[in-house]
Amino acid sequence: MGKHNLKYIVVEGPIGVGKTSLAQRLSDEFGSTLLLEDVDDNPFLERFYQNPREAALSTQLYFLLQRTKQLQEFKQGDIFTPVRVADFLIEKDRLFAQVTLNASEYELYEQIYSHLTIDAPKPDLVVYLQAPVEVLLQRIRKRGRGYERLVETVYLEQLNEAYAKFFYDYNDAPCLIVNASDIDFINNDKDYEQLLGEILNTEAGKRYFNPLPFVS
Repeated sequence: MGKHNLKYIVVEGPIGVGKTSLAQRLSDEFGSTLLLEDVDDNPFLERFYQNPREAALSTQLYFLLQRTKQLQEFKQGDIFTPVRVADFLIEKDRLFAQVTLNASEYELYEQIYSHLTIDAPKPDLVVYLQAPVEVLLQRIRKRGRGYERLVETVYLEQLNEAYAKFFYDYNDAPCLIVNASDIDFINNDKDYEQLLGEILNTEAGKRYFNPLPFVS
């Protein structure tokens, strides 16, 4: 691996795009500390997928408090770890809130958010994975989480639009925007190595990567 200045990498993207899988592989690559969202621990999530209107606020507030706590513990962790990798930005919590909450719920959410002490570390690089809704649905079905069987196409479309807008305006850290539709960076080593090369060479601003898949 070539020289790099990456100390903190965040992988982001909508449900099913592969952000956690990539974060895990990067963590193995760098021998790094790994911070993952504890999605399965949210007791409101399955009810949200069953009845989004009823459970949206409780689901989102749980995630907000959980992610804040995780980041605080993460920042207080081993500062001598050469690289740290996470599969979420705390800023994306608002993105989900804007999609799922009505106006009065979002106002309450914002009040709670503004009173929290969120001292998140600044990433050296954000890797934003993109894919169309049909690809996300295929990957969601393939991984077979029971509660995700109820994920609606409209919800994924709204998330995709929200993510695209968020990262269009995002300037807080260097950002690599990846078309992840046709590559398999988990099972295909050449796809992964191609992506890793782009990650190591993204040092400033926004960079777009539209890879061609390697056929093994």
